[in-house]
Amino acid sequence: MPRIDRLFSVAALTVGLLLGTTAHAETGHATATHAAAAKRKVIIDDDGFALMQAMLVESGDVDVLGLTSVSGDLWANRVTAMDLRGLELAGRSDIPVSAGATFPLVNTEAQTERWEALYGKLTWKGAWMKNWVEPTQQATPPYYGPNDPVTLAWGDPAHKPTGELAANFLIRMVHKYPGEVTIVACGPMTNLALAQRLDPQFASLAKELVYMGGSFNPRQVLDNRSAADFAREFTNSPRREFNIRFDPEAASIVSRAPWRHITVVPADPSTATQQTPELIERLAKVASPDLARLIRSLPTGFPMWDEIAAAVFLDPTLVKQHERLYVDYETQFGPSYGDTLSWREHYQPGLGEQPADVIETVDVPRMEALIERLMARSRKP
Repeated sequence: MPRIDRLFSVAALTVGLLLGTTAHAETGHATATHAAAAKRKVIIDDDGFALMQAMLVESGDVDVLGLTSVSGDLWANRVTAMDLRGLELAGRSDIPVSAGATFPLVNTEAQTERWEALYGKLTWKGAWMKNWVEPTQQATPPYYGPNDPVTLAWGDPAHKPTGELAANFLIRMVHKYPGEVTIVACGPMTNLALAQRLDPQFASLAKELVYMGGSFNPRQVLDNRSAADFAREFTNSPRREFNIRFDPEAASIVSRAPWRHITVVPADPSTATQQTPELIERLAKVASPDLARLIRSLPTGFPMWDEIAAAVFLDPTLVKQHERLYVDYETQFGPSYGDTLSWREHYQPGLGEQPADVIETVDVPRMEALIERLMARSRKP
């Protein structure tokens, strides 16, 4: 496909940069100049600082313009604090953080509870999560309100967010750098939808959108109990995924916006991955002491949803299988609320759906090796 082929050509340069080599550089000065010119501008829109953000921040191929927080796994105020503190631990407090949407466009906690009473229990509800439906190896996270005070286990941030709303920051950056900004979104898409509604040029001015969200037909790949707990979520609901289900209306708005390119990293490739204790320790051992503290605090047993999105952006040659589809999301309140909708060329209803490269499988060992190299970069000479 044209999109993936284009990314493959970028990937060769990316890998060279990650390994500290640049082709056609005759002097150290030329190498530095070439590397600086090759940096790709990125905004990270997320619902909690973890490995994904650290990967992009530590990559020599990326100029992170800023982080924008959004409610999803956690409330936006908690995410903002995590982003600030995570950047401090990574030694990158120069990167601005803009606080984003606290609530979805339409969906609410009360509405979600009503939906569950009608159609069955959701496996994961993010900021609205009070308990697991059945015992799992993962602990239930503490339940907070949207305005509760924030105290982080890995220390509270000394820095403050910009004071500029996330949607406004996103709009300002794509106008400042038209055609240059990639948005890597790994949470609900409320901020992006607000930006698109505020400025109809927003999506068309960005270079591309890479997002983790949606679900097509995931299958259990790993054998252990923890992995099976999450893979079985898709047995009866293969089209449901949390980032979309938290704010389906936002996801539909973003899917119909006129992006130049869209890469979708759905739940499907994640069932072959897992944030195991062994992997966490491996990454912590090569990272800087501060970043190692953060890495060791991460929960284990979960698939590596967001890390796949960052890895595919950094090195598209990790993609083993993908498909070009038109994608949208169900916004009618009913049993399929928030489900993924998709069509091959010619079958889409023609209501503004955009074509997207949907990533189906990735090379997991190479992805883990990439993450390890990136974490090792945090040990500054």
